[in-house]
Amino acid sequence: MTEQDLMRLAVEMLDKAYVPYSHFPVGAALECGDGTVYTGCNIENAAYTPTVCAERIAFFKAVSDGRRDFRAIAVAGGKDGVDACTPCGVCRQVMAEFCDPETFQIILAVDAKHYDIYTLKEMLPKGFGPSNLTE
Repeated sequence: MTEQDLMRLAVEMLDKAYVPYSHFPVGAALECGDGTVYTGCNIENAAYTPTVCAERIAFFKAVSDGRRDFRAIAVAGGKDGVDACTPCGVCRQVMAEFCDPETFQIILAVDAKHYDIYTLKEMLPKGFGPSNLTE
């Protein structure tokens, strides 16, 4: 799966987002180590706290299917169309739980020609993860 393929899937998820309050749809496409892809979109709630981000939905779908090996995630979103949309701190923390910060890639998609790729370590410097709790 190419970065462009992941971005296309993330952009496709924008139409499925439930965003009646913020009008800020976000789509995500998460690639597992074996090439399997899980998608997600943000789902808002009037109480705000129960709102769930696209990235976490993709991760939770994958983890609930027994997946634990992840290569990359593409994220797309924006209030007035597709723009580079960075994962929130909670999503970055979920990524830190399941991904190698040195190798896991976060693709911030605008379109197939305009995107940036970061490692999780770049997006979450000095992050706290499972390795902080083991000897």
